[in-house]
Amino acid sequence: MDERVALAFLAERLPSAGDDGAVVDGLVLTTDMLHERTDFPAGVTRYTAGWRAVGASLSDVAAMGAEAIAAVAAYGAPAFEPDELGAFVDGASEVCTLVGAEYVGGDLDAHGEFTAATTALGRAQQPVRRSGARPGEAVCLTGVLGRTGAALRLFERGDSERANELFRFEPRVAAGRAVASHAGSMMDVSDGLARSLHQLAAASDCGFAVETPLPVHDGVREVAADEADARELSVHLGEDFELLFTVPEDDLAAVRAASPVSVARIGTAVEEGVTLDGEALADRGYTHG
Repeated sequence: MDERVALAFLAERLPSAGDDGAVVDGLVLTTDMLHERTDFPAGVTRYTAGWRAVGASLSDVAAMGAEAIAAVAAYGAPAFEPDELGAFVDGASEVCTLVGAEYVGGDLDAHGEFTAATTALGRAQQPVRRSGARPGEAVCLTGVLGRTGAALRLFERGDSERANELFRFEPRVAAGRAVASHAGSMMDVSDGLARSLHQLAAASDCGFAVETPLPVHDGVREVAADEADARELSVHLGEDFELLFTVPEDDLAAVRAASPVSVARIGTAVEEGVTLDGEALADRGYTHG
């Protein structure tokens, strides 16, 4: 079975695991696994890999509106080169420090392919779920889309320095906490905006009408072949780790004032369907596998 079928299979057996993180006694717990073949293209430094791997789990904490506390990682590789291992830990530590958390260690294992399995811990008195969107609410997005898409194209072109910089994103922990008291629903955009909209709609049993222009990273215009390619990089590719959330229209101004990063209103929650500029938006995005 593919990833989406496997997740549906597990959801029937683990009902508490349907959000970005599991909530246990006020603590948010989440875990991720990234592989060299599917997640780290040629040119990614171990520093960037440590940052991105741990950042992905911290992003899940952010999506629950939680305070980030700590993170660990299991590091698997064919050999434990001191420079590479040290760089990985440095990157993991830096991204934790950026969001007020601490990197506290992990595990090592010999593995045929470089792999990082990460776990992050957060704290939230009232975690924000995916299931709370209601028709009439504003659909909002932090930051910009396409950062990862632009980075992947730059890796392909051999511009590793710029690509690594773009690959190191800031988990939106502060923004998640700032909007948590207003948000009806929230998740991070890890599998692409389109797929995230469909996931949020399914969890909330509603739909979304989204409109352009969407906030897009400047690098997308630089690397995209045409408008269709730019849309693919920004709407479907995924791995941007921004926050997608809904809030009552009357709370939008307060949310923008509270958030430490830009918040764009990209649409409206509706009764059913997911559309972009009035046309059905395909449920297509990043696939882990």
